[in-house]
Parts: sequence; structure tokens; C-alpha cells
Amino acid sequence: MELQNSVKEALTALYHHPDDGVRMQADRWLQDFQRTIDAWQVADNLLHDSTSNQETLIFCSQTLRSKVQRDFEELPSEAFRQLRDSLNTLLKKFHKGPPKVRTQISIAVAALAVHVPAEDWGDGGILNWLRDEMNTHPEYIPGFLELLTVLPEEASNYKIAARPERRRQFEKELGSQIEVVLSILTACLHVTELKEQVLHAFASWLRLRHGLPGSLLASHPLVITALSSLSCELLSEASVSVVSELIHYTAAASSGGPSIQMPLIQTIVPQVMSLKSLLKDSSKDEEDVKAIARLFADMGDSYVELIATGSDEAMLIVHALLEVASNPDFDIASMTFNFWHYLQVRLTKRDSYASFGDESNIEAEKTRRLQIFRSVYETLVSLACFRVQYPEDYQDLSLEDLKDLKHTRFAAVDVLLDAASVLGGDVVLKILCAKLLEVGANSANGELSQWRPVEAALFCICKISQYVSTTEMDVMPLIMTLLPKLPQQPRLLQTVCLTIGAYSKWLDVASCGPSMLPSLIEILTKGMSTSEDSAAAAASSFRHICNDCRKKLFGCLEGLYHIYQIALSREGLLKVSAEDTLNLVEALSVVISELPLDNAKKALEAICMPVVTPVQEMINHGSQNLEKRHARELTVHIDRMAYIFRYVNHPEAVADAIQMLWPIFKAIFDTRAWDMRTMESLCRACKYAVRTSKRFMGITIGAMLEEIQALYQQHHQPCFLYLSSEVIKIFGSDASCSSYLKSLIEALFRQTTCLLTNIKEFTARPDIADDCFLLASRCIRYCPQLIIPSDLFPSLVDCALTGVTIQHREASNSILTFLTDIFNLEKSSPGEQCISIRDAIVIPRGSCITRILIASMTGALPSSRLETVTYALLALMRTYRLQALEWARNCVSLIPLTAVTEAERSLFLQSLSDAASGASVDSLMGPIEELSDVCCRNRTVQEIVQAALRPLELNMVAAPYQ
Repeated sequence: MELQNSVKEALTALYHHPDDGVRMQADRWLQDFQRTIDAWQVADNLLHDSTSNQETLIFCSQTLRSKVQRDFEELPSEAFRQLRDSLNTLLKKFHKGPPKVRTQISIAVAALAVHVPAEDWGDGGILNWLRDEMNTHPEYIPGFLELLTVLPEEASNYKIAARPERRRQFEKELGSQIEVVLSILTACLHVTELKEQVLHAFASWLRLRHGLPGSLLASHPLVITALSSLSCELLSEASVSVVSELIHYTAAASSGGPSIQMPLIQTIVPQVMSLKSLLKDSSKDEEDVKAIARLFADMGDSYVELIATGSDEAMLIVHALLEVASNPDFDIASMTFNFWHYLQVRLTKRDSYASFGDESNIEAEKTRRLQIFRSVYETLVSLACFRVQYPEDYQDLSLEDLKDLKHTRFAAVDVLLDAASVLGGDVVLKILCAKLLEVGANSANGELSQWRPVEAALFCICKISQYVSTTEMDVMPLIMTLLPKLPQQPRLLQTVCLTIGAYSKWLDVASCGPSMLPSLIEILTKGMSTSEDSAAAAASSFRHICNDCRKKLFGCLEGLYHIYQIALSREGLLKVSAEDTLNLVEALSVVISELPLDNAKKALEAICMPVVTPVQEMINHGSQNLEKRHARELTVHIDRMAYIFRYVNHPEAVADAIQMLWPIFKAIFDTRAWDMRTMESLCRACKYAVRTSKRFMGITIGAMLEEIQALYQQHHQPCFLYLSSEVIKIFGSDASCSSYLKSLIEALFRQTTCLLTNIKEFTARPDIADDCFLLASRCIRYCPQLIIPSDLFPSLVDCALTGVTIQHREASNSILTFLTDIFNLEKSSPGEQCISIRDAIVIPRGSCITRILIASMTGALPSSRLETVTYALLALMRTYRLQALEWARNCVSLIPLTAVTEAERSLFLQSLSDAASGASVDSLMGPIEELSDVCCRNRTVQEIVQAALRPLELNMVAAPYQ
């Protein structure tokens, strides 16, 4: 009674106390209470208590439902019948509501049925029990119907802490009792007030798709009732759900698919087709039109293979779907978008025609089908063009409305791309060009009100560029000639700029391209000075033009540099953001890459000047001034240098540049090594310099690595490790660098292993852990001879084992990848000489490693990490075979039988044995997922498993070193 009163008081505080702090405290208390074993009895008592208010009833019904789902194993086996009978009494008590409470009780009963096998339930299982209850107590049928509705839904509810084998068994039990279900629902169908509820329950069972007698459904009273209800004046939501599920059922592989279900399909399709006229019936409610559109979309998605044949009957469905697609309401029209994509795939992919035999028959059939659907996709092009048009009041739209508009435009573009796949990009281009020329003539004459349809046509033209051939010469010259004549309305100018960039490859190939480039670059320059959006589009297109037409731009280099210089210095009217200037840096860099080396060196020096000068000025003002600067003041320039080093493809020229700039870089390293943002930016620039210059860097790379090695001891910046991993990737296999690199990595790893001594340190420094083991993996792959014989390697392995269970995704993955690389050392030719040393370190730790990996897959790490853990375990098994299997056997035996049964252990160990013998990783994933599911089925079991395996408390074995 004391606990019951405490629950009531906490609920009163939660819902009615004016103090937020008190409400939060009450909420925490109630959550903690729900996890206790006392919650079973208290929730049950309060639900049976006639004085409980609605808030109490809802909370207690949710608590009881959750306890049955997750914590059923807390109860002794003899408590089952008492619980079942209590829930049954509650189901009857709340058969008229409150609905939320009745639903929670129904789910609790269904969850109980998942846990308890049919033979233990009694009365022939839950469905026979339910039928008997309904026959004995007809006054409670509405409540029992809700239970019947949720029962199949709970079969796939992974919140229920049932073992996978029991869940599969439950599905079979439901499938074997389908006749009982249909008889119950058919009997209830005669009660008019129950019709909607019966159909909802039927739809729920159709979703299960197990054991349904497909041959009988076509003439079954439930099906006939649902189909006949479609033609009623008031469209039944339940009927629509049933018919929708019937459509999905007839297409499902588990039912045999359309070829087997043709009698039912021939019953469904005419009934749905009879609704076509209602799509344009203005008297119909919007929700009714949506429901009808949903049925047509379901038919399209489900029967797409039949529709793709282009038969007369199929085309009737296609034309109905075109009606849906033309609906002004985007939510309705978009229901068909998946269908147009699925149909496009069936029409264009060769696999769809495999049954037609030789190549000539395949081509003939493909041509026939494409011709049939040609006019359909031409219509879709026009519809897509209409969908992307800005509304007249677009300037008054809220941020949320603008977001929706953006989504609408890109969804319509997907349909446009499907049309281009079917018709060919050149054909779609001609259709769009006709629209553009039609409305563009008015805009070119100064009628600014016409910019919206021009922008829409141009937007579509821009988006299909990848489908248009670079040799297209019928309409592209017309379009490019029109662009400079269009008004410079900001939105339109933005799309014009994007279109220029989208067709950069065409401009490179077209004979008239070079003559067009000056006027198009002038448009891009105007775009950079009009608005932030048009400036971003212009900068992006500038990059595309320079990337693809670089060899045609040598003569424009001075003009390009002028634009670049103005944008970087923020002078004039250009509105290019700092981020977008990176596009201009890349653009000029790729053009410079085409110059001869001597010219490239001069050009590289020129484009570095606007970037370097402001940084040099900051340095000239003294180290104190540099130290106080905001990181952004430096990184904006350093990031530009990074892009120059990345995209100027002249290794020697870049090496000279970085040597010249090294004093500046060193000054920043020395002064701001404490600042993570600046260091990340600077290391990124150094990374690209190393990646581009490679062996041309000479002494500069030595100075750079000495700098980061020394600074890492003081500041522990993760990016120093990342930069080192890039160096290892490039120079690791170079014998002449061995001595220096060995000294570098040992210094970095020695410092890092001292930092990461326990899981708390890993959690506090996840970036260091991530980059440390990324570097370690690179060493194993590129220079194992430098790291494995080192006396530091055992402590690095121990460090990895300490941190495997870090919850940070990237850090955990890097550690697991490092371990996998160690186990796979045989696959690396440089690593063969280190195998015996590796084994001397791994084998003494083998039991510990195996235990940590198995703990990781059974709850120590999130299930999303399962695949990465599996690869590490698989590599371990394949390398150490019988020894590793023994480690695994000993490990799994630690888990109590209350958590994992002997059969479940055996299945898992057998899969490991198969994997050790060469079976694929796919064959291992199923048993591992099953063991993970079993061990994580609820919090209590997970805690038992982790307490048995103790991944964080294992004593490391001191490894002998040879």
C-alpha cells in the first residue's frame, strides 16, 4: 500500500506540480520504480483498484505491458497463469475504455503469448483460448478484438525479450491457427457495429502473411466485405487497409507471388479500378482521395513486373497512376513516385528480359516495351517541370515551407531522372528546351514575371545533365546562347549558374564551347556579386568549368586569377562566402596543374600570395598577437592552402611551395599547438602537401615530423597522430625512412599508451584513441617490421584490449580494425617475417582477446558495431583455429545457463568452427546476431552476461617478448 500511494503521489507531482524540478524528480522516480520487481504487483493492484484515476491507469497499464515484454523472466514459472487470468480480467474491465489502457493490456497479453509456448498456455494456445473466451463472454468482444488485432503485430516486436527461436516458434503457432482467426473474424462480421474493428484485425493478420489460404481468399467473406465497402459513399479506412494488405499479400514471395495469386488479383484490380473516376471528384473528401490514391500506388508498386509487360490491362493501371501523379496535392501525387522508379528499372535493366533468350529477342522486347511507355514518361517530364516551379508568393514562405518546397523539387527531379533513363537524356532535353524557349522568349524581352517557369525548365535541364550526351548539338547551343539574355533575378541567376556548371563536360567537347566560355564566365562573375545563394552556385560552377575545360582556359588565366584575388580579399561586390572560396581555390589549382612545371611554379606562387599574406602579417605582429587570434582568422587561410596543395597536381612545385611556407607553418605550430581547431586545419594542409609531393618533400617532411613529435608530448592533439598515419601510408614501405619512422611511431605510441590506461581515459579522449589505432593499423599494413618487433607493441595491444568497449563509434571501430589487421598479418607480404613475434604476443592473450570480443557482441558494445566485431573474431578464428575455438568454448561456458542455453551455445560454437575452417563471414553473422539477441534481450540478462565475462576487469597476461 505504501508503494501504491507513492506511485499515486509521484504521478500527481508529474502531471500537476508547478515546479519543473519536482516534475523531473517524480519522472525519474517513476522510471526507476518501473524497473523494480515490485512494479508487477503494484501496477496490477492499481489497475484493479476502482478508485484509480485515468493518469494512474495509463501509467500502470504501460508499466505492466513493459514488464511483460522485457522482464517476464523475473517471475517464477508458476506465476504465469495468475498473470494471464489477471490480464484477462483487466481486458474485460476496460473493454469500453479508456482506449489507451485497453490497448496496453492487449499488448501485454500478446507479449505474454510470445513468451509462453502454446502447450504451456493451455486450452490449445492463445487463439483457442481467445475463441473460447469470446464465445463465453460475448459482451466483451470489442476488447478481445483489439487483442486479436495486436497479436500478429507482436510477433515481430523486438521489444519483447523472447529468444529468437521462441519468436520463430510463435510465428509458426500463429500461422497454424489462421483458420481459427478467420472463423472468429467471420463470425464477428455479422455484428454491424464491429465491422470496422473486424476489418482492422483482418488487415493486421494479412500483414503477417503466414499460413493464409490464398486460394480461398478470393471468395472469402472478409475479402468480399472489404472490397464491397470501397464503393460505399463513406469510404472505410479499415476496408482500404485490408485491400492494401491484400495487394501486398498477392505480390509477396511467401504467398507464391502474382503467378500463384492471380485469382485474387483478378478480384482486387477491377474493384480498385472502379474508383478511378473518384480521383477527380471534387465532392470527395481529401482523405478519401488520398486513400484511393494509396490503393493505386500499392497496385503499381506490387504489380510492377506485370505492368512492365505493357499489356492493355496493365496500361489501364498506368493511366490511373498518371491521374494520381497529376493531382495538385504533392502528398497525393508523390505516392506514385516509387512506382515510376520501379517501372523504369524493369524497363531498362537487362535482367528483366533474361527469360527472352538470345540477344536479338531481348533487344526486340526491350524496344517494344520502351515504345509503349514512351508517351507516359513524356507526360511525367511535363508534370515534373510543373512541380519544381516556385509559387508566386515564395518570398513570403516560412523556413519550414521553403524546406518542404526544396523536398518537393528534389522528389520531382527523381521522377525526371527516371524519365531520362527510359527516354534518353537527349529526348528529355528537347522537351524541356521547348518549354524553356517558349517562356524564355518573354523573359528575354524583359517580362520578369515569367522568371518562375523559366527557372523551373532550366532547373530540370540542369538536373538531367548526366543523361545528356556531350555530343548533343541540336538544342544545347540554343540553351547556352539564351542564358546570357535571361534577366538576373537572383533565384533564376542561381539556377543559370548551376546549369553552366552542370554542362561543363559538354562545353569542353562542343566545338562552340570555347567561344561561349567568356560570356558564361561573365555570368558566373555576376552570380558571385548578386546574392549569397547565387554566389555559392557560381563558385561551384566555376570549379566544374575549370575542372572539365582546364585545357581551354590557359588564355583566361589572368582573368580567372583576378576573380580569385577579388573573392579572397573580399573586395568589391562579390558575395562569395569563405567556404565557397574553396571552390575558386580548387578551380584555379586544377588549371595550374595543366601548365608546364616552370610556369606552374610561378602560378602556384601567385595563387599562394593572397592566402599567405594575411597569415604572414599576423605572424609579424608577434607571437602574443598570433596566440590571441580567433582560430577562424587563421583556419580560413590555412584551409585554402590545403586545397592548393591538394589540387595542384605538380608534386615538385608543391614541394617547393611547402618548403617556402614552412617557416610560417612552424610559427603557427609553435604558437598555437594548444588550439585543436587550428592544429586540425594545419595538419590537413600538411597531409595534402605530403600526399601530393611524396618524395619531393625532402628535408621539409623531416622538420614537419620532428615538430609534431615534440609537440604531441605536450599537447596530445589527435591530428598529429592522423598526419603521422598519412606519412606512414606514403613512406612506410621506404627502407631509407625506416630508422626515422620507427623513432616517430614509438614516441607517439609510448605517449598515447601512457594516456589511455583505462576505459575512462578512452572515453574522455575518443579522438586520440581513434587516431592512435588508425595509425597503428597503417603501421601493421605498411611497415609491420617497424612496429611488431618493437618492445612497445605488447603494451599497444594491451591498450587496444583496454579500450575495445569504448562506446565512441569511430574509436571502437579503429581499435577493432587494428586487432583484425594483427590477426590477418599473413595477408601482408612485409608482415610474414613478423608472424612468430606476433604469435608470441597474441597467444598468451588469446583467451582474454576472445572473451573481450564475445563480451563486445553480447552487450558491451551497441548492436550497430556487431559486424566490425565479427570480422575481428573471424580473423582470430581463422588464424589460430583449434586454439581459438578452445578460447571461445571456455569463454562461452562462463555465461550462466539462465542467460544462454546449451543449444544456443552449441550453435554459436559450431558457427565459429565453420568459420575457422573457411566458411564465409555471412554464415557467421546469423549465429552471432542470434547470440547477441539472446544476451541482450533485456537489461537483467545483459547484466548477467557482462558480469560473467567482465571485459573491463580481465587481468592482462604479461607477454613474453622474443
